[in-house]
Amino acid sequence: MSDDYLIRNCAPTLAGIKTANLFTCPFDSQQELVQAIRQMNTRLKGKGLRLLPLRMSRGKALIYLYRPQKLAEDLSDSLAVRLLQQQGYMPGSCQKSLVQLVRKLRCQEDFPHEIGLFLGYPPEDVHGFITQGPGCCKCTGCWKVYGDEDAARKKFAQYKKCTQIYCRLWAEGDDIERLTVAG
Repeated sequence: MSDDYLIRNCAPTLAGIKTANLFTCPFDSQQELVQAIRQMNTRLKGKGLRLLPLRMSRGKALIYLYRPQKLAEDLSDSLAVRLLQQQGYMPGSCQKSLVQLVRKLRCQEDFPHEIGLFLGYPPEDVHGFITQGPGCCKCTGCWKVYGDEDAARKKFAQYKKCTQIYCRLWAEGDDIERLTVAG
């Protein structure tokens, strides 16, 4: 996993404007991938970020880059707590909730709908997706929007602009440590 790959897929999280990003990463050797993740965690730990493999199969890994402190804040939202409880999570521990999400991802093929809460999506949009289904949203961007459409469109544009800027800065020679905002 290259720095370039992380920047292209996770710029908003690196910039500190998003809780987390999720991406698929190809690998030839599981051992080499795990070592690359360890090395990246060492490099980004001081910035308040953590990289976690959620599942691996057939030469592809589902990788989660997140800000633990921001995730804890997001998961403490009252609607997020209710949604997680409805999906069988035990409230109160961000780490335990993340472990349970990993278990779900490893046991089932489809993504659990509550995964949006772990990516920083607005709880009302995650709730809308769970209760109304994908066809009833107001708009679609990084996620399906059921709540504040204007705020979501602004976020989508912010994430896109951030990614463009980070890719340009990377191409101009900035390294990932310099591009990553401490949180």
